[in-house]
Amino acid sequence: MNTSSSQRVLSGMRPTGQLHLGHLHGVLKNWLNLQHEYKCFFFVADWHALTTEYDNTSIITKNVWDMVIDWLAVGINPGDATLFIQSKVLEHAELHLLLSMFTPLGWLERVPTYKDQQQKLSNKDLTTYGFLGYPLLQSADILIYKAGLVPVGEDQVAHIEFTREVARRFNHFYGREPDFEDKVKDAMRKMGSKNAKIYKELRKRYQEQGETEALNTAHALVETQRNVSLGDKKRLLGYLEGETKTILPEPAPLLTPVAKMPGLDGQKMSKSYNNTIALRESPSVIEKKIRTMPTDPARMRRTDPGDPEKCPVWQFHKIYSDENIHEWVQAGCRSADIGCLECKQPIIESILAELAPIRERTQRYLEEPESVRAILTEGSEKARTTARETLEEVREVMGLLYR
Repeated sequence: MNTSSSQRVLSGMRPTGQLHLGHLHGVLKNWLNLQHEYKCFFFVADWHALTTEYDNTSIITKNVWDMVIDWLAVGINPGDATLFIQSKVLEHAELHLLLSMFTPLGWLERVPTYKDQQQKLSNKDLTTYGFLGYPLLQSADILIYKAGLVPVGEDQVAHIEFTREVARRFNHFYGREPDFEDKVKDAMRKMGSKNAKIYKELRKRYQEQGETEALNTAHALVETQRNVSLGDKKRLLGYLEGETKTILPEPAPLLTPVAKMPGLDGQKMSKSYNNTIALRESPSVIEKKIRTMPTDPARMRRTDPGDPEKCPVWQFHKIYSDENIHEWVQAGCRSADIGCLECKQPIIESILAELAPIRERTQRYLEEPESVRAILTEGSEKARTTARETLEEVREVMGLLYR
């Protein structure tokens, strides 16, 4: 992929408070690289937090400040990227509203995480309009900046595809030539009544249900029409997909490496599992947490040989240790030449070394909270300037620009 400093990247995080090593290795290190390669917009998704925490809003403000301080302490630079709070850029909400006017309910209900999250958070009432519509709010977040790339993991690609479909549908409705529909009807007549009927049915299935198979079949049908000119074929395909004048460009997923940061118990590092190491944790707490990590259950005694592959500590070595230490751990564990505490010591030293400068910068921001507020105020205004430009264009093509 050719990188471009002018291409926009958008990424956001829900405000969950202080961040941990999982965030550092799963998201923030990627942001550190992206901010030098693209025009990046990184935002606090506080409205998204409301979709599941609507009954517990008292924690949101503190979580926002804690999270942004950790961003800055890690090295996310407001001089290289635009940092802002979602709710400070009201254009997100207006575009969300406008997009909701033509987005089929079926599209929202088939987003994979919709039912998945309802099951995972079964203790909460998520039968709300906000929760159903959160993928569309995500789309508004992306489209308001005309972001070309969105860094996501494999599990989030469906959300980007949903956004592409929304952009395509918007462009279909509002990016057409004035007599576009009349020309499409003429083109359908040239197909013959039988083929035209099939085309309409396939279009309906794709537009209402998002059936990829219907889209592919319709494409093939149009391409085989001998009595239809190249220009009319393009119109038929545009009518099918919405690919006409591009007002809202379709974003592409920028796949990020799979986060390899395990928790202290070997599961994924997560606050809900209580297995994290926070970025601003004190050295004594970090050392205690690692020293009390579970190891290979086969090593009941110091003299028992073990298997690193069955030990959560080995997963940390894969991230923090070099080849020499890897060989030392593999040989020493399997032969019982080293004990578990010895094995853990290089991990302790590496994590403390990684987090020392972050903790130092964190303290600086904690002592100067007004500087953090200033960064977010300036970033939010900068983001609004870009968002206003997009929204003015959207209002104009939708017939809502009154002058």
